[in-house]
Amino acid sequence: MITQDQLQNVIGTTAYDRDGDKIGKIGQVYYEANTDEPKWVTVNTGLFGTHESFVPLQGAEVSGDRVTLAYDKAAIKDAPNISEDGNLSVEEEQRLFQHYGTSGGFDEARTGGFDEARTGGFDEARTGTYDETNAGTVGHDTSGPTTDRAMTRSEEQLNVGTETQEAGRARLRKHVVTENQQVTVPVSHEEVRIEREPITDANRGDAVDGPAISEEEHEVVLREERPVVNTEAVPVERVRLGTETVTEQETVRGEVRKEQIDVDDADTTRDRATRER
Repeated sequence: MITQDQLQNVIGTTAYDRDGDKIGKIGQVYYEANTDEPKWVTVNTGLFGTHESFVPLQGAEVSGDRVTLAYDKAAIKDAPNISEDGNLSVEEEQRLFQHYGTSGGFDEARTGGFDEARTGGFDEARTGTYDETNAGTVGHDTSGPTTDRAMTRSEEQLNVGTETQEAGRARLRKHVVTENQQVTVPVSHEEVRIEREPITDANRGDAVDGPAISEEEHEVVLREERPVVNTEAVPVERVRLGTETVTEQETVRGEVRKEQIDVDDADTTRDRATRER
């Protein structure tokens, strides 16, 4: 059983079930109004610890920063959903007792909250939350368990990086086209030319050879050149694809949140203004 001395260090510690499985963080301690005995604790369960489950303190043990509860994890996570508003009604406590299979004397006069006449170092407004005033802290946290002497202000920042993605593709494609080409080629041909020569002593013999009067026919073959066209493939150049990196500036925008801390103390401000005058 957890003692009164151990309660000061219970809030914020890690809770485990009876099988040693981790459940979540201890949130608050609830006391029996008439006996001032610690009776319930809340444990942050669910996704990111957004839900608080009530668990009986009966049979719980403390070892360092570890609290071992006497129930299994499934039963704790499935506990009735009860708002941790500082008090447990009789009906709410009955539902919890029935869920965990335990019994407790139901005191119709109890409020389920902290006995206001008790001054044992616990925050009266938070039903068992430890009051940091006893630890030297000025003031206390009215929104949840106080953890230190100051609140932390946080803000979001834009973390900008780059990632490589496909922006497009380029291809080399070779295909055949036909075009007309004109080339001038010199060609030659033969034409008939009449050659006449007078009768001389040198050719007289040839001239009178044969009948004096007769019919004759001479023939000559005429030749000419004509263009002959054929094609052949010859390499003219080589083409390949390459890439180059071009760097340019691009502005990105995004919304970030940040916390601001304001002092809500009108009386102090008015007193300060009076002193300055």
